[in-house]
Amino acid sequence: MKKNVSSTRVCINLIFSLIIICLFSSCISQRNIEYVQDDSQKREFQEPKYEDYRLRPNDELYIQITSMDEASANIFGTSGSQPGSFIGGMQPYGASLVSNNVDKEGYLIFPVFGKILVKDRTISEVSNMLKDSLSGILNQPIVTVKLVNRFISVLGEVRNPGHFPFSQDKLTIFNALGLAGDISDYGDRSNVILMRTIDNKNLRISLDLTKSSVLASEYYYLRPGDLIYIKPLKKRFWGMKEFPFTIILSTVSTALLIYSVVIK
Repeated sequence: MKKNVSSTRVCINLIFSLIIICLFSSCISQRNIEYVQDDSQKREFQEPKYEDYRLRPNDELYIQITSMDEASANIFGTSGSQPGSFIGGMQPYGASLVSNNVDKEGYLIFPVFGKILVKDRTISEVSNMLKDSLSGILNQPIVTVKLVNRFISVLGEVRNPGHFPFSQDKLTIFNALGLAGDISDYGDRSNVILMRTIDNKNLRISLDLTKSSVLASEYYYLRPGDLIYIKPLKKRFWGMKEFPFTIILSTVSTALLIYSVVIK
């Protein structure tokens, strides 16, 4: 009888030990959820080189032309009292309804000008090109060009995954994570995957956001169309909603029942 009781106690102790081990092995430490956590003494980093975005086929441009001679500017159907005021008050997807599409060969079809090759040109280059062409037609023309399809995607272990438009010229990877509500406690900050398309090639870049060196990385600033994927940690933190209380309580209850039966 004593032997059975001893065996039962050993079994119960083993169950509790396994539970404790599972709890500690599944918990995430503070270092798992910190950014730029390395103990580098360096506090200043050279800003990464950022080249202006060059237009590609299927890009969408909003073009606004204004002039001292408003009647002549109306020929282009894009005039307004304040350059950029119309596009500035619209959502990105609404702006796409009044935008001009760059075709698969890299040409932009625009009134009066016809087909204009804009592939591999920057927004400012297109703006200056149109302004120079209009100098002999309009009185003091002002040309505003905006890239409408300026967006990034954030997937994986973030609080609000999705497809996010942005208006600023420079968007950092931390800005993008902010749009997605930050990485969840389950996300791996040391191995963030950036996917980017360049010259019809899909690139897969791994970034370690726990290192300060990311502030000087050439991939610190994102490009329109980039996709960020946050991989899950190998050990996941058991939240209050996810912790298997029912299973554990059932196991403990069964063990206690067996123990009480054996004692009797």
